[in-house]
Amino acid sequence: MPATIARKRPTLDQVRRWPATCTVAEAALALGVSRATLYEALAPRRAARPGGPGEPQDPGPDALAGRRARGPGGGVTGLTSLELCAGAGGTALGLEQAGFTHAGLAETDADCCRTLRANRPGWPVAQCDIVRVDAGWFAGIDLISAGLPCTPHSRGGAQLGAVDERHLWDTALRITSEARPRAVMLETADAILTPRFAAERAGTLERLHGLGYRTWWQVIDASGHGVPQRRRRAVLVAFREAAAFTWPAPLPGPPPAVGDVLFDLVAERGWPGAAAWRDRARDAAPVVTGGSKKHGGADLGASQGKAAWRRLGIDPMGIADEAPGPDGKFSRGSGKTFDAAAAGVMLTVRMAARIQGFSDEWVITGRKTATYRQVGNALPPPVARALGVVIAAALRCRTPWPGPVKDAEAGWPSPAGR
Repeated sequence: MPATIARKRPTLDQVRRWPATCTVAEAALALGVSRATLYEALAPRRAARPGGPGEPQDPGPDALAGRRARGPGGGVTGLTSLELCAGAGGTALGLEQAGFTHAGLAETDADCCRTLRANRPGWPVAQCDIVRVDAGWFAGIDLISAGLPCTPHSRGGAQLGAVDERHLWDTALRITSEARPRAVMLETADAILTPRFAAERAGTLERLHGLGYRTWWQVIDASGHGVPQRRRRAVLVAFREAAAFTWPAPLPGPPPAVGDVLFDLVAERGWPGAAAWRDRARDAAPVVTGGSKKHGGADLGASQGKAAWRRLGIDPMGIADEAPGPDGKFSRGSGKTFDAAAAGVMLTVRMAARIQGFSDEWVITGRKTATYRQVGNALPPPVARALGVVIAAALRCRTPWPGPVKDAEAGWPSPAGR
């Protein structure tokens, strides 16, 4: 809390002129008023500067009504959720499709927030670090979900774990302990399952169990849920109430082939080689990697992944501005021209978004590298939807929990229980 808040106890009129350097809860405590009163006083300021660059926005007490959010027509809708590290909205979109109404979405990246607002103007998006989320607004919400950064555990991120500045597991658990949602869903890269992070995993479960949650753990491969990509994500689900929870079953048959999914986009500028490329790209894609702002421009991952992309006839060395033209040529960056016949098709951001399971109607805002990172770092919406459907079913069912089943892997639960 800024020192001036505690020292001067400003008037509500002065509060309206503050920069957004504290949460509503901090200001209310300093002023000796309720958060609802202070939020009402802040309304003119918020209306004048909606979603200003870098300005945190507290979702506010009106975002929830008895653990149920208000729909567009003012009626009470179904299950509610709070989304942490919302990114470009992959998880939020999938949960919406599963029947959840978002009471709040927190995301620190300005481009991601613009993407969320462009696609869902009615979503309560807060551009802020999740360490500043006031969990009190969301007490008793149905679900807290978070797609936590992969870099603290991935090989590409040096596997620094909890000492990495991007490590947010403790923050997510703090918000959970304060809001006490009925259910929690935390997901990240499956690299967290390696023995290197055994102690961290055990500590996470110990904290959730101490809060009264029962936990389920699983690795979900996106290719089993209609996504043309072999993308494994570690997902931890926890329930505060007794619930009969089962993981979503993979869809029957092989995943969609990249060639079928992208053919119309690859052929849209008249490249005569598009049909032959489609016949070559008969498998699912390797992981679309979003990367980190600490590294350079967009490409499609490490050497092993690049080899898999090349087998599909895709050049993994960057992101194109357009599909190949009638001569097979396409541009990438200022003044750079490539030939699809020589090195393969290079994905555009829209092609990468399709491989991630986003519909073409979902607008990704920002410059090329920023939009690609948003796409690559997202949980595919079809995976989020599949998870949301089974979580919603468990929340509505509340049948007796079957009891603990120990798992051999470093204290993690098996899918049958805690």
